[in-house]
Amino acid sequence: MSKEVKSQQLKNQESKEQEIGLQESNRPTNLRANVIPVEGFVLTIDGKMKTRYASAEEANAAGAKLKNNFPVLQVAVYDATKRAYTPVEVRPLAT
Repeated sequence: MSKEVKSQQLKNQESKEQEIGLQESNRPTNLRANVIPVEGFVLTIDGKMKTRYASAEEANAAGAKLKNNFPVLQVAVYDATKRAYTPVEVRPLAT
């Protein structure tokens, strides 16, 4: 009886770990400090590359949110395929 309970607990734990893994895969990935990306879009803050996104819209949305909260920061989106930076401007909040 105790072996069955333990095996059921292990199965439950494995399924929870798989769910957590799926949830974490949707998050943007952080970059290594010594590697310049060759694909995707990277949010740069004060000249330092921080987070990689799959699309320009996601990166611009994250940059705009950050720029609205902290307007002094220099926020830009780096397009890895074009090797170009696009500055993010402060957007007025919708009321």
